[in-house]
Amino acid sequence: MSQIDKNTFEETFLTALSLFNNQKWYEAHDAFEDIWNTLDGDERQIIQGILQVSVSQFHLSKGNLNGATILLGEGLGRIKDRINIDLGIDLYSFCKGLEQLLKKLQYREELNENDIPFLVRLELT
Repeated sequence: MSQIDKNTFEETFLTALSLFNNQKWYEAHDAFEDIWNTLDGDERQIIQGILQVSVSQFHLSKGNLNGATILLGEGLGRIKDRINIDLGIDLYSFCKGLEQLLKKLQYREELNENDIPFLVRLELT
């Protein structure tokens, strides 16, 4: 990847993270899709999982519990076995939160603001 491509990727990735963390689910989906189109392998699977989580939250915001539950489960499934891949975000904590949210959705438990998925950027060392 050239330096220009790397800078463009980083910029797009930070924008996608910001949209996701500000609960702009539809816009985050589009931004992550742009990234997804440039990747392959495990990184592509992780980004696809984040895409699915974003769409699940969009469904949830519209009251579609079944769609939200299915997509959340699929997204979590794509990410949880790849948490050791370094994309600069805390995939372990992200998956733990998704597991709790999925359980609440499956049992139709009441949700609160702590259940909203959030992507934490890892500090560069």
